[in-house]
Amino acid sequence: MKTIFTKFLICSFSLIFKQIFSQQRVSGKITDNHQISIGFVLVFNVSKNLKSTSDVSGSFTIEAAENDELRFVKENFYRTDRIIKKENLNSRMNVILLRIETLIPEVSIKYKPTGNLEKDIKYYSDSRKVASLKSSMEDYMKTPMSEPVPINEIPKTFQGHDFQAGHVNLLNVFGEAVRLIKKSSKPKITAPTYVETQSFLAKIKTELDLSFLTRYGMNEEGIDHFLLYAERVNHLSKRFRKDFKPDEIEYELKTAFIEYAKLNKLSQ
Repeated sequence: MKTIFTKFLICSFSLIFKQIFSQQRVSGKITDNHQISIGFVLVFNVSKNLKSTSDVSGSFTIEAAENDELRFVKENFYRTDRIIKKENLNSRMNVILLRIETLIPEVSIKYKPTGNLEKDIKYYSDSRKVASLKSSMEDYMKTPMSEPVPINEIPKTFQGHDFQAGHVNLLNVFGEAVRLIKKSSKPKITAPTYVETQSFLAKIKTELDLSFLTRYGMNEEGIDHFLLYAERVNHLSKRFRKDFKPDEIEYELKTAFIEYAKLNKLSQ
């Protein structure tokens, strides 16, 4: 009886350990059709009812086996389903999400062209007074100056004696030495790698106050899109990843957002 019970225990533990160690995981990267990483994508294993989320760089990992169905869901993107194949268990998957098209609102034109070119040009052209003023200003700016510009300085006759002439200014020498020391101690600016850029952008999201973006109704995806724009325009990771200065970075972001809001027609 003891022998049968012992064999039962051994078989039970064998099945449990086999089930534990037979669990497989699938990993990969999620991008759009322009090879830009998409973070915070919901990864759902439909077959096993398991969920995971991609990180800020688009990488994900989830428990899955061969023939399981994975579903990738992200706001403003088309849903994508993938069936796990044997090769996906041994190599990283590359998943591409397509962005949902945004309909451009119809623009109404108050003036309806008549087809008469001479008449239509008059409507869109400047008035005679404005055209005349522009022409006069343009001619004035192109006209060379007829008199030399006087030099704004005090004649030497009325200048006092320069007691510093021939002497070394120790304060200037000391200040220049301090400036050179500070310059040599600063980290050298180098081009960042892809991983360094993604880590820097993630640090911005965790350590800086980005409430000025949420006031415009921007969600997580919109904030990521703007940060990529600011990085591309102002090279933030190249300048600040080694010397993280929150105040200067926040100023750069707010400056970049002014142009970004105009391009994307954002309003509070």
